[in-house]
Amino acid sequence: MELAKLTERFMGMDDATWAKHANPWSGWTRMPILPLLSLAIWSRVWLGWGALWLILAVLVWTWINPRLFGPPPNDHAWMTRAVLGERVWLASSSHPIPHHHARVSRNLNIAAVIGVIVLAYGLWHLDPGWAMAGLVITVGAKLWFLDRMVWLLADITDGSDHVGEIAP
Repeated sequence: MELAKLTERFMGMDDATWAKHANPWSGWTRMPILPLLSLAIWSRVWLGWGALWLILAVLVWTWINPRLFGPPPNDHAWMTRAVLGERVWLASSSHPIPHHHARVSRNLNIAAVIGVIVLAYGLWHLDPGWAMAGLVITVGAKLWFLDRMVWLLADITDGSDHVGEIAP
């Protein structure tokens, strides 16, 4: 969890930015970031040091994306609920979450880290099999984690159809 908090601080995620990031367009346009970053890193084969510009572009998009879209008009979209649930999960040190969610979330994050290690190995050795396996593991774990965050949010809000105001 500390890594998630560190990432949140590094990205400058305040309440207003989180509200914008809850827009489904923000969430869904972030999903290709890891495959694009992987492709940018792989492009060193073709572009040499020029690949750094592609890597930089993906990193800039990663930072800009949560700020680009406005807050969603409601909380009905799956991705909106996933992001709102993620905020609940990030606050679990001060507001504990049910044990079954904490355990599964931890395991999914461990799976994602393993996927990143496999991906890094594949990118370092230019092995497409390892790279693809790492992408599948990492993105799969992330999507499962997001689905779990939707479930967590539903449990925290007693399954109500409306979580509340999105904007801070």
